[in-house]
Amino acid sequence: MIAYRDAVPADGPALAAMAKQSFTETFGTLYRPEDLAAFLDQAFGENGLPAQIGDPRYTIRLATDGAAIVGFAKIGPVAFPGDWPETAVELYQLYVRADQHGAGVGPALMDWAIDAARADGRTELILSVYVDNARAIRFYQRYGFVEIGRYVFMVGEQPDDDRIMRLVL
Repeated sequence: MIAYRDAVPADGPALAAMAKQSFTETFGTLYRPEDLAAFLDQAFGENGLPAQIGDPRYTIRLATDGAAIVGFAKIGPVAFPGDWPETAVELYQLYVRADQHGAGVGPALMDWAIDAARADGRTELILSVYVDNARAIRFYQRYGFVEIGRYVFMVGEQPDDDRIMRLVL
């Protein structure tokens, strides 16, 4: 049975391990090993995702199956360059372990992100998605996200072509 709760600092190591595994399973073959390793350390090392758990600018929701983290979503201040309204919030990550795809974890986490943003008085939910991640793009489009721009997402020294998508809340 999947349970949902906010992350606490003690979740840091397990959450980082789950995020690294999920990113590597989905995108690992696209990068040189050194670029992948640099990105994973920057994004999910001790100064990345685990350090954001206690930071009041971010909210991280976990999906758990027993003690195992099987998915998570993270929202926080918009980090993309540009002139964003103060009422916008970014969905940084919505990761679901591959063995949980199709089990409702992704929709539950997306519903949480939308509800949490609205409850905080936000008017827009912004995200970026890799241009060739058709599954994720379709998922976001089902929620009403629309493409509004392009973004260069760096993985180590390799630039990726991402799309910025927005949902007006």
